[in-house]
Amino acid sequence: MVFGLHAVTTLLARHPEQVRQLLVQKGREDERMQTVLRLAQDAGIACHVCDKETLDAGIEGVHQGVVALCRPLEAGNEQALDQRLAEVAREGRMPLLLVLDGVTDPHNFGACLRSADAAGVDAIVVPKDKAAPLNATVRKVACGAAEALPVIAVTNLARTLRQLADQGMWVVGTAGEADQLVYEVDLNRPLVMVMGAEGKGMRRLTREHCDELIKLPMAGEVSSLNVSVAAGVCLYEVVRQRIACQVKR
Repeated sequence: MVFGLHAVTTLLARHPEQVRQLLVQKGREDERMQTVLRLAQDAGIACHVCDKETLDAGIEGVHQGVVALCRPLEAGNEQALDQRLAEVAREGRMPLLLVLDGVTDPHNFGACLRSADAAGVDAIVVPKDKAAPLNATVRKVACGAAEALPVIAVTNLARTLRQLADQGMWVVGTAGEADQLVYEVDLNRPLVMVMGAEGKGMRRLTREHCDELIKLPMAGEVSSLNVSVAAGVCLYEVVRQRIACQVKR
């Protein structure tokens, strides 16, 4: 189930073939709901009107009066990652990947997806055995980014990082004990940004396959940021540097 106005609207606009039917709360006739209904009608998707209590009983979270019953969202594999990088190369762009090592909380994962999509990340890479599932909570928090941004689950993350490095990508990991701040490193290059789970950080093998380690300045009492916040800060420093280089040209 995908729920929430933003998530369902994005799903209907980009991947209506995934939706099998739509459940809509009785009495909701505002403009945003009309957009949802119009997209569903254009795609030939059946809509069923339900009372709020029925939707509340089936959803753990804020559904905003709309629930889409759809095919499960599945992560891609190593081959899908190669295809995505080939697409980026054909478009003449520098690739930007976000790797999440051990992020298992659906809310954090969804928030990372949302930040990554906004920052222009080409794909998110996660290990198969230590990642949050692409469930309804992730899709709701991601606000449509889960449907727009490829998620790649790899069997061996360390091996994937090594292969990406062999292809000319620079692998940068975030760690509290790093010597360099994110603002002191050249990020205007084909880049893999690696974020570890809160508390534990990156696993040892993941860390060993990073070309460079960076950190965020921490001025207060807390020792670290939420992983989705840290990902947003680091990714937008990449965006800032790339825009600055374009302006100079």
